[in-house]
Amino acid sequence: MLAGYGRRIVLHGVTLDVQPGECVALLGANGAGKTTMVRLLVGLVKPTSGSVQVGHWEASRKRPDEMAARVGYAFQHADQQLFARTILEDVSFGPRRLGIGTDGVPAVLSELGLEQYAGRHPYDVPAPLRKLVALAGVLAMRTPVLVLDEPTAGFDGAMRALVDGAVQRRLDQGVTVIMISHDLVFVRAVAHREVVLENGLIVADSRR
Repeated sequence: MLAGYGRRIVLHGVTLDVQPGECVALLGANGAGKTTMVRLLVGLVKPTSGSVQVGHWEASRKRPDEMAARVGYAFQHADQQLFARTILEDVSFGPRRLGIGTDGVPAVLSELGLEQYAGRHPYDVPAPLRKLVALAGVLAMRTPVLVLDEPTAGFDGAMRALVDGAVQRRLDQGVTVIMISHDLVFVRAVAHREVVLENGLIVADSRR
């Protein structure tokens, strides 16, 4: 598979097969192609050749809003995702849009320690909490695939533990998790497999 932006090719002949229920960490330096790879999964980037399969769906033939029913994507920068007047409304938006109801939203807020902030505006809480809010919004959608871009960046040990627990519970439920992270402590705690990219190529792929 090839993928890029304009005339700049970012990924070169990459092949990656991820099994249901597997947790894969994408590692590598900035610019290695990690974010491009995960954006292919949600239709935000289209391959210039090859294909991107998510189950029986061809991601390049789906709109990002269609792919959201199958792949939940928590961006590296939470502020790119938060828009509602309250944290409760923000976390409720995705499941409401998917038509699955919002009954599970309070449990997700509690799981990530956010219930006390539910009535607050997202931008009235500190940046690390906003990152948890964005993650909560993705978890509440209950998608079979989760993509997490630097999910623990800027977190202390207690906040990392919240994310660790949330990821482990989804894996126990058979959810597939693909994450980009420079937090090797977190990666070693939750990932089944580490895939290293360099200059748009996969240079290492190891299972634990």
